This record gives sequence, structure tokens and C-alpha cells, in this order.
Amino acid sequence: MARILVMIPAGEVYAHDNVRWYQHQDIQSHINSYHNMGDAFVFDSSLKLLRFEKFGVLEISEFRPREIARLREEYDYVFLRGSNYIHDAMNWEAAATVLKALGLPIIGFGIGAQAPVDGKIRTSDDTRAVLQLMSESTTTIGVRGAYSADVLWSLGIRNIRIVGCPTAFRRNDPELRITLKPLEQVRNVGVTVRREVSGAYAKDIERYLTFHRDLVKTIAGRFETVLLAQGEVEEKKLVLGGEAQREEAIAALRADHWASSWYFDEEMLGLYRQRLFYSDVVADYERLIRGQDLVLGYRLHGNLMALANGVPSIYCTYDSRTAEFADTFKIPSFDIFRQTTFCLEDYWDQALFDRYNRAWFHTYGEMCRFLTENGVAHKMHDILKIPQAKISRVA
Repeated sequence: MARILVMIPAGEVYAHDNVRWYQHQDIQSHINSYHNMGDAFVFDSSLKLLRFEKFGVLEISEFRPREIARLREEYDYVFLRGSNYIHDAMNWEAAATVLKALGLPIIGFGIGAQAPVDGKIRTSDDTRAVLQLMSESTTTIGVRGAYSADVLWSLGIRNIRIVGCPTAFRRNDPELRITLKPLEQVRNVGVTVRREVSGAYAKDIERYLTFHRDLVKTIAGRFETVLLAQGEVEEKKLVLGGEAQREEAIAALRADHWASSWYFDEEMLGLYRQRLFYSDVVADYERLIRGQDLVLGYRLHGNLMALANGVPSIYCTYDSRTAEFADTFKIPSFDIFRQTTFCLEDYWDQALFDRYNRAWFHTYGEMCRFLTENGVAHKMHDILKIPQAKISRVA
């Protein structure tokens, strides 16, 4: 049992290893601000894989020597939850100074690099300093995929292991696999929606939004469909706001140039009013997703939450991050910038999901090895000790 610090948390922890957003019961306190619940999924999933008796938060906003000295005595290691940290806009505040003074191992738990549209990733001195401290303090750094590994390699960091993301393994069941039912038996489908996107990452905003719109409308016309949002302000207001806030949200969506031009028509607005789901509690998403027959769409961690619960998922890839995840786990995916038509039947193929099952099983083993080789107490199973008959059913 370990005493652990988390760096850059994404929500408050309750009942030992569960995460919800800060002040979740007072939605009005943050209904006007954006936060990505996908980050909370990763934080929650990370805790579910670890064995620990004490949990704390490492503040990196400023260097406080007395506080650092106390934390050094009370905790065993720091973990940095998986997310996009390697990009030109990352602000590490005083992290490099804090981590160097703290002197504890820094566990990189599925960190990733984000390539801009032009493909020329840039890293700051602070980013390189934090990554170097991480490399020097541990046996390996856990990264989400091959692109992130290549970026670290280009910075001279060699002790890398590709581990995907903790969310994929949150159920901690090495025998988990995706088995498709006949498509005609599919009734309940979740579409993970991401209306807001940066032009720095999605190379064609019009295509991004029009394909997104058409996908939602097609799926909603065919199945019992729920739209899964993860933190945009207007979406939160439509689900959790009062009547005035809901109308305010609709007005804002109509006024948004990109959304009104390429995403929202009356049918889409009707679906947003009737089919949208949002919660500040990770467990709420998991309960809803377990009741779906399929989840597909734009949200990386929303889709991954489905796969982690044995629910088939298909990714719509639009940037290096989503493509890297699909490649790491061999997830069936559709590049939205290919000028072709998406057909669900083309992806409802057990052979495609068996590729995913094999990649997931391999990466489960890599995550387990990563935690073990870094001396991290965890709940994952050593797949080398699983009876061969069980392994063959999965792999």
C-alpha cells in the first residue's frame, strides 16, 4: 500500500478511488466554465488501478519549501495522470522547480504529445525539464502511443514504454473482450459529441462539423440514441441549467458562426434538447454507457470508457491524439477527413474488433509491466500467470 501524490488532478476524490468534478452538487458555481470530463475519466481510472492508503495533491503553482519538505516525508511517489502535456501551449507553472526539490519518483501514467496541423511540434524549456526529471526519477515513462514515444525519443529520452491509457483498463479484467451481437439486435447507441474544436488540430473545421452533424442525425434516425457531452458550457446548460439558461444556451449556439453554419439546424437543436446527456460524476457516465449496445463518435475518453466496459466503439479520428489512440489499441476508426462515406456495416466486423482485443490484451500487459518495474503498488494481473486457456480466449 502506497502513499501517493497526484500532479494536475481533474476533480475531487471520494470513496477512495472515485472522481467527480469540484463542487458537483453546486452546478451553478461552474456552469459558465468549461471543463473536460474526459480528464476526470483518466484520473478516476488511474486511481482504480493503484493500491494506496493515502492520497494527496501536489500543487505546482508555486514553490513552497516547507510544504515540499513535508510532502517528501509523507508520500512515496507522484503520478501525472495521462493527458496531452507535450505541446507548445502547455503551462507547467513552477512544476520543474517543485519536482526537482521534492525528489520523489514521478510516474508518467500514459502521457501524450499533440501534433498541430502543420505537424511541427514545439516544446518549451519547461516541458523538456519536466520530462527529463520524470525520466531520471523512474525506470520508464508510460506514454499513450508510438507518436508520443517518438517525440520523447527526439528529446533524448529513451526509457519509454507504450501503455495506452488507464481508462482502457479501469475494470482490471484481463479477460475482457469485445464480442459483437448481430447489428439488427443493436438498439441503444451513444454518440460522443465534441462541438468545439481548435483549428490548430482539426485541419478542416467545416468538414469536422458537417460530418459530425450528419453522423448524429443518421444514428439518431436509426437507433435509440443518447448524445454524450463532456463539458462545453452550452451543453451543460441544456442538461443541468434552468429554463432561462437552456434558452440562453440555444441562443448562444445559434449565434456561433461555425456551429450555426455547419452543425446546427432545427433537427440538431431538437436532438440537443431531447437526447443530450452530461454529468459531473464519472460513475454516472459509466452506468449510462454500460447500457449501450454501441458507442461511437469524437470523444476519445468517452469512446474508451465504452470499450473498457465491453461495449463496442468506433472512433472518428480528426487529430494526432485520436489517431494515436486508435493505432495503439487497433480500434476500428474512420478518418473524418477522408472524402468517403461512413457506413456502420463496414465496421461491424468481429475480425476488426479481434484486432482490438489482441492489441488491448498486449497493452494491458505493458501497463502492468510499467507499474511493476517502477515499483508502483497496483491491482493489475500479471498476464504471464494467467492460465493459457484463458489467454487464448482473449488473444
